[in-house]
Amino acid sequence: MAKKDLVEPLPVADEDISEINVSEEMRTSFLEYAVSVIYARALPDARDGLKPVQRRILFQMDQMGLRPDKGHVKSQRVVGEVMGKLHPHGDSAIYEALVRLAQPFNLRLPLVDGHGNFGSLDDGPAAARYTEARMAPSALDLVTGLDEDTVEFVPNYDNQFMQPEVLPAAFPQLLVNGASGIAVGMATNIAPHNLAETIAASIHLIEHPDATVADLMRFVPGPDLPEGGVIVGLDGIKDAYETGRGAFKTRAKVGVERVSARKMGLIVTELPYMVGPEKVIEKIKENVNAGRLKGISSVQNLTDRIHGLRLVIEIKNGFNPEAVLQQLYKRTPLEDSFSINAVALVNGQPRTLGLKDMLSVFVNHRLDVTTRRTKFRLGKAQDRLHLVEGLLIAVLDIDDVIAIIRSSFDVETARERLKIAFDLTDIQANYILELRLRRLTKFSRIELENERDELHATIAHLEEILSDPVMLRGLVISELRDVAQRLATPRRTLLLSSAGAESGNEATSGAALAATLPATSKSGKGMDLQIPDDPCVVVLSSNGGLARIEGGDPLEPGPRASHDGWIAQLSSTARSQIAVVTADGVAHRIEVVDLPALPRFDTGLSLAAATPASLLLHTNSPAIGLLDPASDQVYAMGTVHGTVKRLKPDVLARDEWEVITLDDGDRLVGFGPCADDYDLVFVSTDAQLLRTPASKVRPQGRTAAGMAGMKLNDGAQALGFWALSVSSDSFVVTVAAAEGALPGTGQTTAKVTPLELYPVKGRGGQGVRAQRFLRGEDRIDLAWVGDRRPRGASADGSPVDLPDVDERRDGSGTPVVLPITLIG
Repeated sequence: MAKKDLVEPLPVADEDISEINVSEEMRTSFLEYAVSVIYARALPDARDGLKPVQRRILFQMDQMGLRPDKGHVKSQRVVGEVMGKLHPHGDSAIYEALVRLAQPFNLRLPLVDGHGNFGSLDDGPAAARYTEARMAPSALDLVTGLDEDTVEFVPNYDNQFMQPEVLPAAFPQLLVNGASGIAVGMATNIAPHNLAETIAASIHLIEHPDATVADLMRFVPGPDLPEGGVIVGLDGIKDAYETGRGAFKTRAKVGVERVSARKMGLIVTELPYMVGPEKVIEKIKENVNAGRLKGISSVQNLTDRIHGLRLVIEIKNGFNPEAVLQQLYKRTPLEDSFSINAVALVNGQPRTLGLKDMLSVFVNHRLDVTTRRTKFRLGKAQDRLHLVEGLLIAVLDIDDVIAIIRSSFDVETARERLKIAFDLTDIQANYILELRLRRLTKFSRIELENERDELHATIAHLEEILSDPVMLRGLVISELRDVAQRLATPRRTLLLSSAGAESGNEATSGAALAATLPATSKSGKGMDLQIPDDPCVVVLSSNGGLARIEGGDPLEPGPRASHDGWIAQLSSTARSQIAVVTADGVAHRIEVVDLPALPRFDTGLSLAAATPASLLLHTNSPAIGLLDPASDQVYAMGTVHGTVKRLKPDVLARDEWEVITLDDGDRLVGFGPCADDYDLVFVSTDAQLLRTPASKVRPQGRTAAGMAGMKLNDGAQALGFWALSVSSDSFVVTVAAAEGALPGTGQTTAKVTPLELYPVKGRGGQGVRAQRFLRGEDRIDLAWVGDRRPRGASADGSPVDLPDVDERRDGSGTPVVLPITLIG
């Protein structure tokens, strides 16, 4: 018999076969798969900004006790716990998500504290068995409150464990760290933002629910990328904030330095988002070898863990570094683009969200979390009060309680007799029966009475929060400010408006840290190596940066962003020289051509890319003014000890010279041009303001020590000095601080007053009072005098509203909501 005859087919009944429509089955199965990818893998929830795998990692680490004050554990252990209990997918996918949560170049605020090789922009991480992890401090703010019924819990994949549907999330995680993911038929890509800015916008939205996107952009002007860099083109950001879709260009932060005695170089210290240095070097070498990039002799990667990123691109002699930089932007990843497609889950449905939509979802989530937490705490307090009241009854009648218990045959009898005798509930009676005798002392009775009173106050407070929406919103605002104070960091990414200049068929973007120059000549052959001696305006920004602005017309006062304020300007030309005066009374001569050239736009001016004066002057003394060595202009200056001086045109033919001889401990607090019809203004720390005519101060030579300007009271110092022509548009701003607070802290009230209200006094006097101190105030922390409407900013660059103009010369100030660090 053949072998095939030994195997007989199994009988199949007709009823076991069902016919299906293949097309319908494929459609249904693919739809189920697509929905699973969208909801369970690819898209973040708009409330906590996390994908399911990220949420499960943080939740499981919290359950494992891997908090910042505990030791690291192997990443493989975390991956195993997450995969076995919550996330039934491959361990590699879980580990990749864990790694991303720990990478500081990937997230603006890392949520996992990694120990070991978690990769770089050019290399992948080590295996999970080699690395260790624990929660970062910021992750605690995402999971705090899980044990207080703040969110819903749902079963895991096999119904053995419970997991949160969403995390409480105490800050706008979706905006702070961004998100990226590819689903079926849709994708998401959200840029990281600054935590302080997003929280400030959230608070503004809570206080002003009808706020527009433009209002919110005062607080969130644009993304803040982890590695810094420069964003060029704010129109795309505005589109993304309004519609959820938009694009912008990111550029490396590049400076021009002398790298050797005869050669200049481009120094790259920050790169576009998710661009690694090796990728940039590879592209540069490829274009140089192909002849598409000219003027580059070498490129070196001097990056280390101490100094951070540093790429040195050496420029050949005879080539304009700024023109070479424009070619690098065009042909290498030193300029990259980022497309925002803000898609997230809202109520279980994928939606494209603008800035206000994302903040609204977060704010509503925090209100819901705070409400649920308050109800939970109220229930706990009421339950405890119920037990405490029962204990107090037992303590007052302790002899009867003991007699009832001793005379009862069993626990059930004792419970029923206690309930009847003292009108107790089952819960109270059970608690008394389980009570230890040592709790029934006189001291315990006092403790119980105190606890009862505290519980009554707590319950009243919690009920008030639940019944008053204003108090609820105030509590949320207070918690957001606390998070910002603990976790906020300064902005890293510079924001520049685009400069739309057409050259042939190509549009040239606005400059980042170098001049915007055409990359080729009109004939298209060779590079433009000469920088023309065009008119420009040298500007000293409020943040101590120097730049040259195209065009010879002086800058006009007007609305500017917080990082665009200026304290001094000087008309010049690109190949001229100017001097920068520092607080130690020294003038430093510099070449205007060495300053970064920034464009001037009809819509405003951005000084965010100005080079810090300390880098150019090689001094730690702050820059306070500008001087034209070739001018016959008379300048005025004031010192912290109240000395005033007007300087004759007297310049030495050297790089540095003194403009005033200062006593030990004295320093300049103001410097500027001063005509005879100007007024000189001092403001002291004890709220005195002296306004005196400049004509009363005769000009002196550069070696003179000046003359008595303002008489100061004991312990007081001159906080600022200004020389200006007083008009109806001149204002004085003073900010008072609390008694005993450190300098720069404890601000309490602010006041804005027209300068015309202050009378003109003689030189050497104390002046008049500029602000009346309230109880607890003892000094002026910040002052400003100028011929334009003032604006305030906080330490992170966010705008701060100043009070309305006060027509009272010596009136008290208006309470300060946010600390003010800059007025301009």
